[in-house]
Amino acid sequence: MKAIIYDQPGDASVLRLVDREIPEPGAGDVRIKVIVSGVNPTDWKSRSGALGGEPDPIERVPNQDGAGIVDAVGPGVDGVAVGDRVWVVLAAHERPTSGTAQEYTVVPAERVFPLPAGADFDLGASIGVPAVTAHRALTVAEGGPARLRPGTLDGRVVLVAGGAGAVGHAAIQLARWAGATVITTVSSPTKAAYATAAGAHHVVNYTDADAVSQIRGIAPDGVDLVVEVAIGRNAELDLQVLRPRGTISIYANDGGAPFTVDVRRNMGLNTRYQFVLLYTVGRENITAAAEDINAAIADGALPVGEAAGLPLHHFTLEQAAEAHRAVESGVAGKVLIRVAAEPAS
Repeated sequence: MKAIIYDQPGDASVLRLVDREIPEPGAGDVRIKVIVSGVNPTDWKSRSGALGGEPDPIERVPNQDGAGIVDAVGPGVDGVAVGDRVWVVLAAHERPTSGTAQEYTVVPAERVFPLPAGADFDLGASIGVPAVTAHRALTVAEGGPARLRPGTLDGRVVLVAGGAGAVGHAAIQLARWAGATVITTVSSPTKAAYATAAGAHHVVNYTDADAVSQIRGIAPDGVDLVVEVAIGRNAELDLQVLRPRGTISIYANDGGAPFTVDVRRNMGLNTRYQFVLLYTVGRENITAAAEDINAAIADGALPVGEAAGLPLHHFTLEQAAEAHRAVESGVAGKVLIRVAAEPAS
């Protein structure tokens, strides 16, 4: 089979296409014929060494997300059968050669979820890390729901920072599906159009001098929950629009601006800060998120593509380095690698 590998950190040029033996699933494992591999910021950051540490000089296959067809199952696997259409999240976590940038991958069954009827493989490869991250960010507030369904966020106001990104897009869709009033911040008219297409009720350009007053005009009592992609840049705005006992869910710090906590102001608000990283969030939270995400997909609430506010950018497996460069450069939308042709239905 064909696979993309790298054995040292660096820029996208370290990625190379090789031939490998098709791996066999062990106990508790599932082998997937990958149709589409999704590329996320965590993938290029891992490849580049930006996440810290000195990686061992071993062969690695990139990309945590993907979708495909179950090709084989190992001993002890229940609930997953050969021929099932599935999506996978965190494929390469603690399994260096199990990334989805290859024709077949073997992953633990607990990371594999059914792809609902009517959902294509592009959608399946788009939802993993972004949608599970968004779900976690939306379910950590004090007194808020631990699971998402229509109505669970009724009466709540959610502010999604960076609504044109993949996580922001999923957060808008999931929050709206669950009944929240959704405000999002963006930096340009083009991104505003994407966030509106995703379903945001209100879109504010965070570079506007009156961004805070715009948000307060929509939510006079303050927002209940902030889904935050750039806490260093947005911390002051967040505190000015957060209601007492509100929550700020932080899943990234785009731009890398320093983040310091104003103790007195946060004590006055009884602010809750929740950091979100899927690698240590726990299996039970990922499983719960996947179940809710699949329910949202079944309801038609998580579409992707230009019309849904998340343009798709397709590359071939041979173009994996170009795909990584596109994500690293901040391209708007979702980058996907078409690994194999979609089988005829």
